[in-house]
Amino acid sequence: MEWVVIVSVLVMTILSLLRVNVIIAIIIAALTAGVMSDLSIVESIEMLVAGMGGQANTALSYILLGAFAVAISYTGITTVLVKFLIRVLTGKKTMLVLTIAGVASLSQNLVPVHIAFIPILIPPLLKLFDEMRLDRRAVATALTFGLKTPYMVVPAGFGLIFHETIVNGMVQNGAELTMKEAALSMIIPGLGMVLGLLIAVFFTYRKERDAIPGAGGAARAINVPDSKNITFNRQHALTLVAIVAALIVQIITKNLIAGALMGLILMFIFLVVPYKNGDKIVAEGVSMMGTIAFVMLVASGFGNILQKTGAVDALVEASSGLLSGSKLMIAFVLLLVGLVITMGIGSSFGTIPIIAALFVPILTTAGFSPLATASLIGTAGALGDAGSPASDSTLGPTSGLNADGKHNHIWDTCVPTFIHFNIPLFIFGLIAAMVL
Repeated sequence: MEWVVIVSVLVMTILSLLRVNVIIAIIIAALTAGVMSDLSIVESIEMLVAGMGGQANTALSYILLGAFAVAISYTGITTVLVKFLIRVLTGKKTMLVLTIAGVASLSQNLVPVHIAFIPILIPPLLKLFDEMRLDRRAVATALTFGLKTPYMVVPAGFGLIFHETIVNGMVQNGAELTMKEAALSMIIPGLGMVLGLLIAVFFTYRKERDAIPGAGGAARAINVPDSKNITFNRQHALTLVAIVAALIVQIITKNLIAGALMGLILMFIFLVVPYKNGDKIVAEGVSMMGTIAFVMLVASGFGNILQKTGAVDALVEASSGLLSGSKLMIAFVLLLVGLVITMGIGSSFGTIPIIAALFVPILTTAGFSPLATASLIGTAGALGDAGSPASDSTLGPTSGLNADGKHNHIWDTCVPTFIHFNIPLFIFGLIAAMVL
C-alpha cells in the first residue's frame, strides 16, 4: 500500500512527459492508485468521480473568471496596457520578465485574483515575445513565481489563507503556533523561490529562443485589436469600475465566483459588452479556462482516491522507519513525502491539512521547534505545486502562453518550474528546519 502514491504519481508524471494529455494522464494515474489499493476499475472510477466535487467551486470560479477576462479584453483596455509595456520595455527582455513576475506577485495578496489576470495580460504580449525572441520558459517561471511565493511568505490575501491553514493544521494536532510565527517560518523557503527565479531569468533562459508553432497543440491566431488608434476612453473607465467592484465583492464575500459574476454583470449593465455578445463571451471564457477547470476537478478525484484508500497514511507510516536518524534525515524524508503527495493532488492548500496531521506528531517527538515544524509543513505543501501537471500554478501560465499554440504545458512550463523552484525550495526548507 505504501507504494500506491509513489507509483501513481510516477505514472502521471511519465505519461505527461510523453505528451499524453494531462487529463488522461491523471485519470490513468488515479485508476492505477485504485487498482493497487484492491479496488476494481469501476470502483476506482466511482471514487474518482465522487471526489471531483472537492474542486467544483474552484472550477466554476475559473470558468467565470475566464469569461470576465474575455469581456475585459473585448473592450481593448489590455491593449492600452500592452502599448505602455511595449513602449517602455521593448528590447529589455530581463526587465520585461521581472515586471511580469512583479505583476503576478500582486495577484496573490494586494489584488487577489490568482490566475485570472494571465489570460487578460499575456496573450496580447505574445507577439512582442516573438519579436524579442524571448524564451517563453522564462515567462512561465516568472508567472509561477508570482503565483506561489507571495502566498507562501506574505500573510495577506491568499497568503492569509495559506498561513491560517498551517496554523489550524498544527493547532488541531497539538502544536501551538501564531500567525506571526507562521509568516516567519516561511521566509527562508521563500528565499529559495527568489533564487530559483533569478537563476531562470539571468542564466538558464537568458538566451534567445524562437517559439515553436504547434508545440502546445494546433496553431491559433490571436485577435489583438489594432493598438495605433486605441486610447483610454469611457468604456475603459467603466471596465475599471467593473474590475474594482469584482475585487471588492471577492474580498467581502471571500468568494471568487461572486466576484467574477459581479464583474461580468456590470460589464453588461454598463453596455461595455453588448448583450448580443453574451453567448460568445461565455463560450470563449469556457474555451480559455475550461481545460484548467476540468483538470482541477479530475485532480481532486485523484486526491480523493489517495486519501480514502489510506495510501497517503501508508506512505508516511512506511517512511517512519527511516525517521530514526538525525533531524536532517527526518526533514529530508518528510519533504520528499510532501513533494510526492502535492505532485499528485496538485494543491498546496489541499495538501497542508493532510500532511499536518501526519507531520506534527513525528516532528514534535523528534524535538523540532514549532517554527521548524511550520516551515517543514509549509514547504512540504508548496513543494510539487510548481511542476505538477495538475496545479493551477502551472496550468495558469500555460493558459496564457499557449494562446497561440506555441507553448507546451509539460516541457515549457512544468519541467522548467519543477527544476527552478522545487530544488531550491527543498534545499532552503531543509536549512529552515535546521536553523529555526
